[in-house]
Amino acid sequence: MKVLHVYRTCYPETRGGVEQVIRYITQGCQQYGVKSKVLSVSHNESYSVDVQGTEVILCKADMEIASNSFSFQLFSEFKRLAQWADIIHFHYPWPTGDLLSLLNKEKPSLVTYHSDIIKQKWLKKVYKPLETFFLSNVDAIVATSPQYQAQSANLLKYCKKTHVIPLAVDPEDYMSPNTNWSSDDQYRFLKSDYFLFVGVLRYYKGLHHLLDAAKKTDAKIVISGDGPLYDELKQRIANESIQNVILTGYISDSEKLKLLANCKAFVFPSHMKSEAFGVSLIEAQMLKKAIISCEISTGTSYVNIQGETGLVVPPGDAESLTSAIEELNKDSHKRSKLGQNGFNRALSLFTIEKQAQQYHQLYSAISGKSKHQ
Repeated sequence: MKVLHVYRTCYPETRGGVEQVIRYITQGCQQYGVKSKVLSVSHNESYSVDVQGTEVILCKADMEIASNSFSFQLFSEFKRLAQWADIIHFHYPWPTGDLLSLLNKEKPSLVTYHSDIIKQKWLKKVYKPLETFFLSNVDAIVATSPQYQAQSANLLKYCKKTHVIPLAVDPEDYMSPNTNWSSDDQYRFLKSDYFLFVGVLRYYKGLHHLLDAAKKTDAKIVISGDGPLYDELKQRIANESIQNVILTGYISDSEKLKLLANCKAFVFPSHMKSEAFGVSLIEAQMLKKAIISCEISTGTSYVNIQGETGLVVPPGDAESLTSAIEELNKDSHKRSKLGQNGFNRALSLFTIEKQAQQYHQLYSAISGKSKHQ
């Protein structure tokens, strides 16, 4: 079986959550004989690269409007690769991908629905007819959590063909014994006395609320990752002399693993529904870390269960964030218990083996369908 994945970004060009999701789906499905290719956009140049047995084809972007990257080369590449594929696997949201789907005249297709379009409301109105056509014509839609399936107005319209397949990680990536600080590690001074956030620094991550919370506690907080908010957060930390927050900027995968392994707990203050799941939550669970997250009626509360794997607080509420940090900071037994529960939950629900099994079943179910039927 041959599957073509279509999305606006991909690994290794960029390394955000959805990029990692696509990498894990293609990697996991190899055990079922599924050969995958990924079509995406590069902001540098057109090229192709092999990533763990998956060919990634990138077309140089010609323009970008409201985070929607576009390349004229995509159309010829899509037509060529669609002929190769048995199934086309789109990833939403990406309006350009919906436009490419118009070229698919016969191959069965599905879409993994990662998030509603929240911020670009004006674009959403213009784009609505194309979106409706696209979602109506794919053979299956995948929601990444029961919560998102139940609350997304878009998904509710197509409930009869919507399936839930949670996001996942490879447990083997987190079983490395090399998680202790060495004399060469730049963050070894942190030891294990800190709370950690890891992710792309975007508007919906609730990081300003985390800074508000940091000002009300003595607990040390490390914010790791790069993104659009980096300079703004750095400036605010300096202007307000927030002494207990460390902003690391970009970190390597090995640094991320060590930061996760040595933190007291993982804090994830995303306060908007644009945060549809949060793969970094599973990463924290794989290292047996308790989690603090916000109740935004998305997959974050499917991963982190209040009182079982961590603490769930109201979104945008710095006081509640502070209280949760203080509670876990003082109670190592509770941190340990919640972390172990989270590890058990992650192994039962969020591994690439389980994800691949579910996607292979869905691929098989739609593989015989034709656009002419």
